[in-house]
Amino acid sequence: MAGRLPPAHRAAAAPAARTRPSAPPGEAGTDAPGDALWDMERSLRRRGFTAVAGADEAGRGACAGPLVAAACVLPAGRRGRVPGLADSKLLTAAARERVYDEVVARAVSWSVVVIPVTDLDARGMHVTNLEALRRAVSTLDPAADYVLTDGFAVPGLGVPTLAVWKGDRVAACVAAASVLAKVTRDRIMLDLHERFPQYDFAVHKGYTTEAHTAALERHGPCPEHRSRFVNVVRARDARAGRELQLTAAGGMVDDGGMRTVSGEPR
Repeated sequence: MAGRLPPAHRAAAAPAARTRPSAPPGEAGTDAPGDALWDMERSLRRRGFTAVAGADEAGRGACAGPLVAAACVLPAGRRGRVPGLADSKLLTAAARERVYDEVVARAVSWSVVVIPVTDLDARGMHVTNLEALRRAVSTLDPAADYVLTDGFAVPGLGVPTLAVWKGDRVAACVAAASVLAKVTRDRIMLDLHERFPQYDFAVHKGYTTEAHTAALERHGPCPEHRSRFVNVVRARDARAGRELQLTAAGGMVDDGGMRTVSGEPR
């Protein structure tokens, strides 16, 4: 799972689990005070929870591309201290890739779930988001016995859970999940850029930037745009209106630049 994941054109869970051997002498139980990012998990382990998972998603606010949810359980001790780990939004793309590889190599278990645009359009963002997070947690192997979620509660996980405000900045396992989700989704958006270069998905990753809005208004939406977003509906309707006008006038949508050698329109 350390390599590139394929584009998500179907609802798909891509779980992966890593069971680690016992920690070397002197490493087990070394959750000594240190970086505050690990404090919450350390506290839960002291209360008897040995597999604390973090869950987070990427792409919830984008108007194009899939939603990606991830869950991750980091080991106790020094092995769980992932170098450079932080909220994925605070890392550069290169740093996220490095941290992603470290998380995959160190995690007790981790999973990624990709939800395509068709499902998001059919069921709505909130319902689908909750389902994706539940699927990510449920496919962890070994399973979690406590789950920390980023920002809002996720019912139906089957184990004790806590919603943590800005969890990807205060809990290491949530930060790890955020990196897994973000890197996976960014890779998918790079693949989509190859299919739909006119939208420049490689740069804005499907979020509503000024450049993306301009491209959407010019070209109309593609199949990877989410039809529940107002800007996508507006661009789709505007595109359809232009096509209707040109059809009624006996022209073609893209014939404005077609000219003969003499320079007269043909």
